[in-house]
Amino acid sequence: MSRAFCYDFFDQTIRDLFRPHQRILDVGGGLRIDRSRGNVEDRSRAWIKPLLSQVEYLVMDPVDTYHPDFIGDVMAMPSVPDASFDAVICLAVLEHVPRPWDAIGEMHRVLKPGGTVFCYVPFLSPYHAMPGYYGDFFRYTEDGIRSLCTDFTDVTVVPVRGPVETLGHLIPSSFLRTCVVRIGAFIDRHRTSSGKQAAGYFFTAKRTPSA
Repeated sequence: MSRAFCYDFFDQTIRDLFRPHQRILDVGGGLRIDRSRGNVEDRSRAWIKPLLSQVEYLVMDPVDTYHPDFIGDVMAMPSVPDASFDAVICLAVLEHVPRPWDAIGEMHRVLKPGGTVFCYVPFLSPYHAMPGYYGDFFRYTEDGIRSLCTDFTDVTVVPVRGPVETLGHLIPSSFLRTCVVRIGAFIDRHRTSSGKQAAGYFFTAKRTPSA
């Protein structure tokens, strides 16, 4: 799959989730669309902001540092009722969670039947803990993702970046990294490559609808 495809998948998934009257939980604020409820705002995602007016969008974080809507631990959310969200977004969080299987179980629990979880997880990615705030515990293959999602249905896994571009992101030198990333992206667009060697994966999965 091309680099463009994975970002088209991201864009279409967000449009599908941000339909009118949906209740959405962003675990960790990884969507990065509201600096008042997060540490970073991604300007490339400004197109999402107009969609906020038609949904209930809530951010959860384990600490109050970045002013989330509420404080909670994705591995145990007793204050969040069962089947209370239409969608859960969890981008670049599960590598920082000591028990991701518990986190996935909690996201499944708080989703309404037929609801969707949308995640990004890294595979071939540099170590990136933040001491005193969170560790860096796991990396995920497609097999690992599907193993975590056995209680879900309609699991879709999309690789992010090809193998050569991914290699560039692992280089410590910023100048050399930039060069290899640009060349790697070009090479990956023009070769048949394994999606199993990627920087990470977007994936969606649904809670089984009620009978």
